[in-house]
Amino acid sequence: MRAKILIVDDDRDILLSLENRITWMGHEPLTAANGRDALRLIQEEGPDLVLLDLELPLLSGLDVLKQVSEISARTHPQDESTPQTSATYTTPLIVMLTAYGTIERAVQAMQLGAFDFVPKPFTADHLTVVINKALDTVTLHRQVETLRKEVDAQFEPVATTSKQMSNQLTVAKQAAAFSATVLLLGETGTGKEVVARAIHRWSPRATKPFIAVNCAAFPENLLENELFGHEKGAFTGAIKREPGKIESAEGGTLFLDEIGDMPLTMQSHLLRILQDRTFYRVGGTQEVQTDVRFLAATNKNLKQAIREGIFREDLYFRLAVITIALPPLRDRMEDLSTLVEHFLSRPSNAGLCKRVTLSDEAFQALQCYPWPGNVRELENVLTRALILCPGDTIEPEHLSLTALTTSIPSTPPVHQEPDTDLLFFSYHKRMDAYSQKLLETALRRNGWNQTKAAAELGLQRTYLTKLLRQKQIPSKPPTPSE
Repeated sequence: MRAKILIVDDDRDILLSLENRITWMGHEPLTAANGRDALRLIQEEGPDLVLLDLELPLLSGLDVLKQVSEISARTHPQDESTPQTSATYTTPLIVMLTAYGTIERAVQAMQLGAFDFVPKPFTADHLTVVINKALDTVTLHRQVETLRKEVDAQFEPVATTSKQMSNQLTVAKQAAAFSATVLLLGETGTGKEVVARAIHRWSPRATKPFIAVNCAAFPENLLENELFGHEKGAFTGAIKREPGKIESAEGGTLFLDEIGDMPLTMQSHLLRILQDRTFYRVGGTQEVQTDVRFLAATNKNLKQAIREGIFREDLYFRLAVITIALPPLRDRMEDLSTLVEHFLSRPSNAGLCKRVTLSDEAFQALQCYPWPGNVRELENVLTRALILCPGDTIEPEHLSLTALTTSIPSTPPVHQEPDTDLLFFSYHKRMDAYSQKLLETALRRNGWNQTKAAAELGLQRTYLTKLLRQKQIPSKPPTPSE
């Protein structure tokens, strides 16, 4: 990167030498001969790096460093609690230069947020190494900040006009300010993890880790190790101590997804952590204390699970300090247009860069669909439509919905709970029939040219041939006798 570097020194010879060196390295130099000018240029020019002499007229280097550190703390307050990152340093990064350096002054400068401390006299090569190291750090921190913003945008709850959803998000924001445990309830695909991440971002723990664990993804013995970690020699292959997810989330948030599938034995271990914030690693004898905020989510009826003896009642009451119930998509259809716009305009959507719109017929098809998979299914349907749509308008045939949407009533039907068994039986059967019709239509439209048909459908030529064989679709036009 071509950086803007401010050099502050009252010695004109050193100032000129450093300016020439910075220019030779391919960067843009700025110069100041006193502390006041240095502060003015930092505020006006926004340099990436400052080479700051310790002894300066009008305002000493340490005084400049103190003021820059205070400004950084006000501008980036969340950075104060994050050690060993850009949060430890000022913005911009400052490297101290002095001929009067002592260990005490070096320590003081580093405590105030200086990136490094270089005593005079120094060689040009030494300074070049320090500058390159500092600029690498600047680049890394900018990349981290960009990635953090992308992740935050991806998991940001979409604006809602649904009163039921708005009420639940209001509760989530109120709960975020405290460390109380939150239990998120809702069907699969309603956005429980999205809301959990939002609670973490809204909380004072936002700069600390957010760690998610799927409790249904591990057998009991592996889940214990996943959460608590293990000591060296705890089992075959345990060659060193390994921290678990709880320790990895220290100071932050641990999200226990699918908590309703956690085995009973593990539930008792989790109960102890929620009670006194202590645990033991697998194979360990030393108690470990932790400062973690717990969030949990499930699509199961935990009260029914308690009656059946597969979920601990005491754990339920520990988890359900704050309960947030997310409504299914079919109960918040007023948000459909907002969700569609969000998913179609998201830049990360399947790597596609085209801008598409939804036809009125396609939107009606979405309105009449029962959405058993909720918001996640809507996202997948729209992503698939983006890939299959050859133009800039998504039509009903690009949505690949089931035959439930083929006949669209003029007025929305009264909501009824769908017959789950019939729904999943008809889905696969009707999807197969619809895909066969889609393939045949593409072949006819392209004069039975499989290469053109494959391109229109967004498929590879060889995969289209495989589909035709599987569905026993003739690869040539039927003869007139047929």
